[in-house]
Parts: sequence; C-alpha cells; structure tokens
Amino acid sequence: MAGRPCVALLCLSDEAALPISDYLERRGYELRCASGEWEADALLSAGGVDVAVTGLDDDGGPGMELLRRHSGETGPAFVMIGNGRDLIGKVLALELGAADVVGEPVNPRELATRVGGLMARRGKPALDLVVLENSTVDMKAAMVMHKSGHEEQLSPGQIALLRLFLAHPHKVLTRDDIIAAAPAENSDAYDRSIDSRIVRLRRKLDTESIATIRGAGYRFDPPGEWQ
Repeated sequence: MAGRPCVALLCLSDEAALPISDYLERRGYELRCASGEWEADALLSAGGVDVAVTGLDDDGGPGMELLRRHSGETGPAFVMIGNGRDLIGKVLALELGAADVVGEPVNPRELATRVGGLMARRGKPALDLVVLENSTVDMKAAMVMHKSGHEEQLSPGQIALLRLFLAHPHKVLTRDDIIAAAPAENSDAYDRSIDSRIVRLRRKLDTESIATIRGAGYRFDPPGEWQ
C-alpha cells in the first residue's frame, strides 16, 4: 500500500522485534527490519523511514551509533528501547536527538501510540482512529482496541457499516439506506437481518452510540467528546 507510514526495527532481537512487527503491520504501518548495524545503516541511508525503533544498551551499542549518524531534521524520528534503569544513557540518547525512550518490556500497543504521536508531530498521515466510550477503532487495520487491552478484528461489512454511521452522525438511517450503502457480506449470509448486524456491531464495539429509532431506523450519536 503506497503512502503508508514506514517504521524500521533496527538491531533488535527476534524475541523483541517479532511481536512489535506483527502489531504495527496490523495497525497499517510498513515495516522494515535490519538485525545488524551495517544492514541498519544501509537501510537508513536509503531513506523513506519515518520512525526508527532501536535498542539502547547499557554501553550504548549499535542503536546509539545509528542515532548519532542518522538523527536530525532530515532523518527518521528515533524511538530507543532501554531497560529504564540507565538514566545517563536515556538522557544522552535524548540529547543526541532521540524523540522518545521506551522502557522494557515493550507493550506493542503503547509503542504504536507513541509512534502515531511522532507521525502526527511530523505532519505525516495519521492513522484513521475512531474513539468510542469503551474502545478505539483503527479503521485502516479494521481492529477494535478495548480499554481492557483486548483486541479483535472487524469484518469488511462491519467496517462499511461503521463508516456509514460515521459519515452521517445524528441522522436516522433507514434499513434501505443501510442495505444500499453497506450491504451484507458473505459471512452474513445465514442472517441478513439489519437488526442482527447492528446488535453484533454494538457488541463488538461495546458502544451505546448507535441507537435504534423504533419504526424509523438507526442513528449514530457520537460520544460526548465528539460533540
């Protein structure tokens, strides 16, 4: 997908890189990986990386060297992963231009949020996020992220239905409106009831923002902070 924000995972162990890579890819980022310093150096020199995620070892290590050589206005934003106890190393990394320092163990969801913030501050395309009462929906990744930390996927039909509601806040949509704009998909073949589709979407999003207007249809009332 052209134009996706690009994140490079550099000089990280497979144990650390794999869950981060999997999560960021599901969130819609382009991922590039390099396990060695020479390979990472070449990757960054080629350009196109928006955020570089690398390690901050007690003795500096390759991550610090990459930061020295490639940070700056024309380089990527660096997120350093450290043990959190080396205050001197953290301060040095920030002084050398690191945009953020994250402690271990890394929570992929937290890291993705920090990366998204860096993208926004650099004027890069933001991820398409919808914040509801009890969950956040990543529309590009079709992923629901609940406050509890649980995550689940939305089907293409559910995303189409949610986009329809988002495009018409506070407007009553009839069943015919919904069928025309967000028809049932194959997975709904056993039950094409609009009521059932709405109930499943509400349950998955854990939201009361989609109201049933008896005898008329359905209306999406954005949560308070949207209004």
